[in-house]
Amino acid sequence: MSTQIAPAVSKNWLGTFMEITKFRLSASVVFSSVAGYFLGADTISWTIVLLLAIGGYCMVGASNVYNQIIEKDLDALMKRTQNRPLPTGNVGVRPAFLLASLLTIVGITILYLINPQTAMFGAISIFMYVSLYTPLKTKTPLSVFVGAFPGAIPFMLGWVAATNDFGIEPGTLFMIQFFWQFPHFWAIGWFLFEDYKRGGFFMLPSGKQDKGTAIQIVLYTIWTVLISLIPAFHVTGKLKLSLIAAIILAGLGVWFISFALRLYRQRTEKAAKQLMLVSVSYITLLQIIYVVDKFLQ
Repeated sequence: MSTQIAPAVSKNWLGTFMEITKFRLSASVVFSSVAGYFLGADTISWTIVLLLAIGGYCMVGASNVYNQIIEKDLDALMKRTQNRPLPTGNVGVRPAFLLASLLTIVGITILYLINPQTAMFGAISIFMYVSLYTPLKTKTPLSVFVGAFPGAIPFMLGWVAATNDFGIEPGTLFMIQFFWQFPHFWAIGWFLFEDYKRGGFFMLPSGKQDKGTAIQIVLYTIWTVLISLIPAFHVTGKLKLSLIAAIILAGLGVWFISFALRLYRQRTEKAAKQLMLVSVSYITLLQIIYVVDKFLQ
């Protein structure tokens, strides 16, 4: 099958680079980091925004390339990943490793130019993603818990880039994105259950598309929404939400929870895919609302 698909894979170097670094995923991570920076900065430095965007993309891109090197043979077994550059042979392991190494060095260096703490958290993120999360994906559903740590770093990373300090504010941003990842990735694990099974990946907490998994998805969705509203009580330092922003976020939270409940009731792949799409919309709109509310207060 791969011999038929390979010719369709882009031979353009830019297209291949975007594919192997997972451009859309990396861009969403950069968006989170920049949002965190806007929340933490007293005065916006567009130079730092640019450094954060480039350095952040390099770090996430490197993680994605390392991940695909490790999972090359498993990716070839799954429909959603068999077109990737490594399984098709469009990119070899050695050039992929050189690219990942280069991105790591460039990314850490650029983040260090912002401040040392930003570089440190960036390095921790890439280490946990590649050395812990990736190998655990074929061993235990707890991989999602481990992966939630590096996945939650970008939002808080922006605040650290703005302040060179880690306190309750970036800690709160971390917790929001940490808990959000559970309903998001479990929804993906649900509607791609058979495909993940072909690759030997264990993503759902109970290992099955059952009531136990659905209940946990609902609970983590509720916790995500509740944590997102904590800044409205002005107990998280300089990170605050106005009453209007809190009401809007609460409405979005009800919307998010309703789709988690729909999955609980229906337990279908369609409901899981809808929840995944809603989860992406929720976290994106949350970050926009947080930033807009800060500058309107």
